[in-house]
Amino acid sequence: MTDKTVPRRPTLDLRSFTPARVALGRSGASLPTKPLLDFTLDHARARDAVHAAFDAPLLVAGISALDLVVSEVRSRVADRRDYLRRPDLGRQLDAGSAEALALGATKPCQLAIVIGDGLSAAAVHVHAVALVKSLLPLLAADNGVAIDHVVVASGARVALGDEIGAILGACMVVMLIGERPGLSAPDSLGAYLTFAPKPGLTDAERNCVSNIHHAGLSYDEAAFKVAWLVREGLAREVTGVALKDESGDPPARIGTIPPE
Repeated sequence: MTDKTVPRRPTLDLRSFTPARVALGRSGASLPTKPLLDFTLDHARARDAVHAAFDAPLLVAGISALDLVVSEVRSRVADRRDYLRRPDLGRQLDAGSAEALALGATKPCQLAIVIGDGLSAAAVHVHAVALVKSLLPLLAADNGVAIDHVVVASGARVALGDEIGAILGACMVVMLIGERPGLSAPDSLGAYLTFAPKPGLTDAERNCVSNIHHAGLSYDEAAFKVAWLVREGLAREVTGVALKDESGDPPARIGTIPPE
C-alpha cells in the first residue's frame, strides 16, 4: 500500500539537492508527523544557537595556534538579553577594551580580522578558525597580504569591526560573525569586508560572503572569495557597492566540503 501522505510528483527530486522544506506532503489539512517534528527540532536548534554562550578563550587558543597575533575585546552589551534588545551597544567597544586595544596598536596594519559571536556563537566555534586557516595561504601567495592582527570580540555586531579596525589603523577589516540562524542552518558564518574602517559606515560600504557552513560554502570556497575581495579591495581602495565579486569559479582543487 502506498503512502498517501507523500506526494508523488517531480518536486520530490528537489529533496536530494537542498535541505529546504519542499514536497513535505500532508496529512489531511496538516503536515505529516515527521516533517512537523523535524520543523520543531530545527526551530529549537535555531533558538539554542541564538542564546548559546560564546567561548572566546577557545577561539583565542585556536587562532594563536596559527601563529597569529590575537586580542580579546568586548562590546558594551552587559549580557545576551542586552545584546538582543540593544543592537547599538553591540556596535561599540566598551571603554576598557578600546583602551587596551589602542595600547597594543603600535603601528598601522594592512589587514585585521575580527571574530565575533553575532547571532550564532555555534557557527563561530565550528567554522571561524578553520576558515582563517584556509585563508592564510591564499592571502600569502605572490607576496600577498599579511594578517597583522586578529581580534576575538564578545557581544559583537558587524559594525563593531569598524571601530576595532579604526583603532588598529587597519586598511581593511574582515569581520567573521555568526549569522542569524535559519531552520536549515543554525551554524552559518558570514564574512564582512570593509575598506578604511571607521565608526559610522553603512552596510553599503561592505562586501559580504555568507552561508559558510556544512551545507553551504566550504571553507576553501569562502576563503577563495574573501581573499579575492581583500586583494581587490586594497588595490582599488574600496569595498561595498563599488566592488563587485568577479572572482569567478575557484580552481579545481578548491571546493572541498568541510568535514562534519
